[in-house]
Amino acid sequence: MTSFLLGQDIDEKTLVPCYFFHGEENFLAEEFIQELKESLISPEVQDYNVERFNLEDHSWTEIIDLARTIPFFLSAWRIIAVEIFKGRGESLSPTEKSVLSDYFDSPSNQTIIVVAFSGRLRKNSALFRFFSSLSQSLVTIKELRPLKEQALLAWMDRKLTALGKTATIEAKKRIEELVGSDLRTVNNELEKLVTFVGENNVIELDDVNQVSGWAKTFFEWEMQDSLEKAEFEKSLIVLNSLFKEGIRPEFILGIIVRFYREILLAKLWLKEKDKDRKDIFRQLKPHIHEGYGTFYTKKFKEFFALVEKLSTEELNSYLNELGNIDLRIKTSDTSAQTLLESFLYDYCRQRKGGVT
Repeated sequence: MTSFLLGQDIDEKTLVPCYFFHGEENFLAEEFIQELKESLISPEVQDYNVERFNLEDHSWTEIIDLARTIPFFLSAWRIIAVEIFKGRGESLSPTEKSVLSDYFDSPSNQTIIVVAFSGRLRKNSALFRFFSSLSQSLVTIKELRPLKEQALLAWMDRKLTALGKTATIEAKKRIEELVGSDLRTVNNELEKLVTFVGENNVIELDDVNQVSGWAKTFFEWEMQDSLEKAEFEKSLIVLNSLFKEGIRPEFILGIIVRFYREILLAKLWLKEKDKDRKDIFRQLKPHIHEGYGTFYTKKFKEFFALVEKLSTEELNSYLNELGNIDLRIKTSDTSAQTLLESFLYDYCRQRKGGVT
């Protein structure tokens, strides 16, 4: 496999013990970790041989101690991903420098540490100076800059190829125009489009306008609004309208799934202190701009009220149930509309304390 970020094949001849990434487009680091997983570790043990840490909850000593141990589930390779956010992570104590120096004097065989610093990193920080001091045979350092214009279009092409699709140049430029260049957001739109076009191999401009355009999002907007307010009758009307429009059940299911995933992602980002609330809202709700005044303020407050109200356990329970519905839609004769109506009824009933 060729790494998009590094522009070279991932194999034993090119790999180094550590990759140090820093910059604003952290999604590229996540992609690189995924490429490593797929290239080096069998699917059966990927969940066990890829271990993630952040410096808010763990220390370099803990991470390096783990890097020196043999993984419980044996595999030829092990990947350790370390997330660092602005603040404490930019500095290194004398003890931390010593621990890291000792490790890189003799790094563990077939263990790769991927360090991803989210945001702009000062070049005179202790963290950057340390990793820059290591030889190129030990570490690859790369700044993760936002992709623009042709680089962004090339990234879209690569993502779509992996999903078995292509898109016209007009369609790709329209995606950028509508959702911007944030890769996580663009990736979400591409996945929505792939589901929407079904068996068609090419995503056209009209597909983008229907799926990603503001005008088309009326029904999606109404569905998510009804879920926010737990209004069963409204959600039922929207659901019925979507099926009447001939929208594929998988796409409708995706609208509902995204509602819960966005809340779950917001809870995660708040916990990790990776982004502030405005950054989170801007990324998850790109169509709602601050320039909309009181409307923006209202939707902002409603969204984060729900983020605080719904627990991680509840969100995971809803997502698991939707996963079961997806399976039943694909493997049984049960009406997709009936299954989704039942889910919406139960969800709204629970939110309103057993009363619909």
